Amino acid sequence: MEMTIENIKTRLKKVKVVALDMDGTIYLGNSIFPFTGSFLNGLTDSGKRFVFLTNNSSRNAQDYYLKLREMGLNVEKSQIYTSGDATIEYLNSMKPNAKIYLMGTENLEEDFRLSGFHLTDTDPDFVVLGFDLTFTYEKLEKACDLVRQGVPFIATHPDFNCPVEDGGMIPDCGALSAAITAATDVLPKVIGKPHQEMLEGILNRAKIKKEELCIVGDRLMTDIKMGQDFGIPSILVLTGEAQLEDLESSDVVPDLIIEKNIDLLKYL
Repeated sequence: MEMTIENIKTRLKKVKVVALDMDGTIYLGNSIFPFTGSFLNGLTDSGKRFVFLTNNSSRNAQDYYLKLREMGLNVEKSQIYTSGDATIEYLNSMKPNAKIYLMGTENLEEDFRLSGFHLTDTDPDFVVLGFDLTFTYEKLEKACDLVRQGVPFIATHPDFNCPVEDGGMIPDCGALSAAITAATDVLPKVIGKPHQEMLEGILNRAKIKKEELCIVGDRLMTDIKMGQDFGIPSILVLTGEAQLEDLESSDVVPDLIIEKNIDLLKYL
């Protein structure tokens, strides 16, 4: 059940950092929403810091930094946190400099190498699947062989589809990992939103407590579910994937629903 305006305002008073999803929340495809700049300025004027949180691991933080700057937003690379970043941090906590069989884009591969991991298809310590736009049958076959041998299977995030600019969808990491699971009967360890590793990563980066964070996004099963699962104020915007009719059959319910990101300012 949606919170009262008074309750959400009270909870938001404690918030120091607003975690913002990007596509569907800040921009759509390659087009920034015309009100986004004013919204971010309003957050700063309200004494709130903001970070950008995305499950899309086909790009890295540097890619998103350049994209946001090209859109006219004055942001720093340190304000961007991806499921790829969270996966790297998780694996570093498990086994630094591990050998990884990585299925991902060149940009994700670059981040793994820079973090000290050794990318190989021979005797790896982990099989890691990202949103791999270069996915092939050969990669699928190799991953399945390794997973059947008992190599731990990690997926950067759970999203089954990724929206594209023409209004369609393309298969995302969750769909690709489901194929591996179907062939091996092994479920992956999933890192991105709404899972704990993604939350812990952003809390550590922002140096805040859980009650000092809120999350704004357009997806019920990632953005809003993370808020619901961990007791973080969650704000659903209607400029992206989820619409009001989706809530009628959903067990995942936001604390607040707004038409667009700038509407949050009236609650701060």
